[in-house]
Amino acid sequence: MQALEQSKARGEVRDCASATGCADGFLERRAIGRATKRLVPFILLCYFIAYLDRTNIGIAALQMNKDIGITASQFGFGAGLFFLMYCSMEVPSNVLMTRFGVRRWVARIMLTWGVVAAGMAFVKGANSFYTMRALLGLAEAGFFPAMLYYLTTWFPTAYRGRAISYLQVAGPMSFLIGAPISSALLGFDGHLGLRGWQWMFILEAVPAILLAGLVLFMLPDDPKSAKWLSPDEKNWLTSKLAAEEKQRTDVREYTVIEAMLEPRVLLLALVHFNLVLSVYGVGFFLPQIVKGFGLDNFHAGLVSTIPYVAGCAGIIWLGRRSDAKKERRMHTAVPLMVAAAALIVAATTQTLAVKMVAFSFVAFGAYGCVSAFWTLPSTFLSGAAVAGAIAIINCIGALGGFAGPWVMGLVKDATGSFSGGLFFLALMDVIAVAIIFSLSSLREQHGHMA
Repeated sequence: MQALEQSKARGEVRDCASATGCADGFLERRAIGRATKRLVPFILLCYFIAYLDRTNIGIAALQMNKDIGITASQFGFGAGLFFLMYCSMEVPSNVLMTRFGVRRWVARIMLTWGVVAAGMAFVKGANSFYTMRALLGLAEAGFFPAMLYYLTTWFPTAYRGRAISYLQVAGPMSFLIGAPISSALLGFDGHLGLRGWQWMFILEAVPAILLAGLVLFMLPDDPKSAKWLSPDEKNWLTSKLAAEEKQRTDVREYTVIEAMLEPRVLLLALVHFNLVLSVYGVGFFLPQIVKGFGLDNFHAGLVSTIPYVAGCAGIIWLGRRSDAKKERRMHTAVPLMVAAAALIVAATTQTLAVKMVAFSFVAFGAYGCVSAFWTLPSTFLSGAAVAGAIAIINCIGALGGFAGPWVMGLVKDATGSFSGGLFFLALMDVIAVAIIFSLSSLREQHGHMA
């Protein structure tokens, strides 16, 4: 009889444990689901507009370069100058973000970049082009690290790669969706005395200004202040994130300055530099490369969107796969290897169809690795140190956005071809892969990186 009662008690305990586990699992799915639905689409929209306003000069160049009298190297230098100035204010902007809060600081960023982006319509020559691109970089500085940091305060590690992948898809989407829109706006040529590229800059700046006001209402400061979460959901998210803070692989807390000087952070910054180099080295010049095959402005812009379908697919698929496998290093290195090989193919082929297939693999690899890449700093840092690390990685990486287009333009002016520039980008991706494989000291949340 006693044995029967003990067996029944054990069964009740198992049932209770099972029920508790089911309840916790349901609460977890509901909390993450609501956070994803409420935050990610709006952040994605904001970042899409950010990418659009920084990259639409690739389409504008089809008319603008001749109108204002600039060469390929001058265009590349001006396109990249955005990133140089962006970098110079990245860390100060992040410091101010921690003081004023993500919502207020992001709203300020979006308002100022929207105004400057509209001002791009009135450049008259190389010097004014350089000036406005520099001002745009200063205005937008800090936006991406602020959004990344914001996601780390909402999503536990197991879901962070997927959340970041949704944000990262804004990059290729800005080319995929933005390029046809920008190309169509070139058709406004002559309305009210403005050229098509001028209308493009003005009209595509308006969403940033409008979204700046919405940021204050759409982004709660933290889970505790979210009115659309239940008390249980708030408690689960808060306790889960707090528990992960205690499980960081470094025993002591890093200060922001120490995080910026940590060797692993600096190596990741170099990887990001090489990655950004290839993304923007190709992105800013792809419409001109395509137009070189005899297409008109609209169709050149349209065809140049093809690789970014693969870029979106790479971000989503590899981001989810990285989370499912709980593996980051290979999900960063292997796509970069694919991108490097595809750049070599793109540099050597003279057939448009083959070149576009190659560029599609470049986009798949270069964009696909970013979700796994951006989870790496939070595997060995915590708290404000993560924000500092993200800022320095993004800051140094932004210099790749300056160097890539400039080198591509210089090579084009010197040789009459983009092939040499594409070979250079491939080499830099190979170097990035070598660095990733050297980072064996980086640890995943549960042990060393596989």
